[in-house]
Amino acid sequence: MTDIMTGAIGFDVPPLACDCHMHVFGAPDRYPPAATRAYTPTEAPLARYRALATALGLQRVVLVQPSAYGTDNACMLDALRTLPGATRGVAVIDDATPEAALDEMQRLGVRGIRLNLVSNGIPDAAEATAALRAAAARVAPRGWHVQIFVPPTLLQALVPAIRALPVPVVIDHMGGADARLGASQPGLDELVALLAEGGCWVKVSGANRVSRQPAGFADARPIMRALIAANPERVVWGTDWPHIGPHDVGAPKTVIYMPHDNAGLLRLLGEAAPDAQLRRRILVDNPQRLYGFDA
Repeated sequence: MTDIMTGAIGFDVPPLACDCHMHVFGAPDRYPPAATRAYTPTEAPLARYRALATALGLQRVVLVQPSAYGTDNACMLDALRTLPGATRGVAVIDDATPEAALDEMQRLGVRGIRLNLVSNGIPDAAEATAALRAAAARVAPRGWHVQIFVPPTLLQALVPAIRALPVPVVIDHMGGADARLGASQPGLDELVALLAEGGCWVKVSGANRVSRQPAGFADARPIMRALIAANPERVVWGTDWPHIGPHDVGAPKTVIYMPHDNAGLLRLLGEAAPDAQLRRRILVDNPQRLYGFDA
């Protein structure tokens, strides 16, 4: 069960607030997972998510292509078709993806592509740098961004390349920081510096991934605050619904979805950003600029 809400959010969610990171999974006979997947998903459809989003007061959403589907974006694109205007997408592509497919993605609301440098094994720095540069070159003419899911040690090595890219770069899940190490640690320090100079965006999502606590994830709060303080104009937030559980690389077992408190994730944002104007920037204004939502 991934639709849990416990207690009050603690603040008034502003109109047009956006969840900038979630995934959808469809029926496996219609949307088969990739052979090279790291896990096997169960159904988590957009309709189920929308009921949760309505309860939370979230009116916009960014669908991120999950690694389980590889470069087959069909499930995500079909979800975009059902809710035009209020949705945007981040796709996964490769060299074989034709320009016509990218044209259709853009029409449906895709505004970026994702490089997952975690789920299917971590590449070395040279390989990751080459992949990042190739991805940026492919989407730069469209004005899209590149989103990267990257561990801290690899992020450190990628900073020079990120600075030189011709496209915006969005870092997933607080750069994979470890809450046990506090608000200053390898990888996070470089991310904070890059963010402060306007060299990237960051998602203060995945608090459960950063935290070393079983619930509440209060130990992630100092990291969220450090990132927000570095550059509040370049921070967005997301639920990471449906909260994909732990899985081992190379062992595509059916994954469980974790019972995280979705209201608590918003409440945690409110604790990290206690000012209403700051929260509006993170939840409304920044997503509008990054993903091109209508004003």
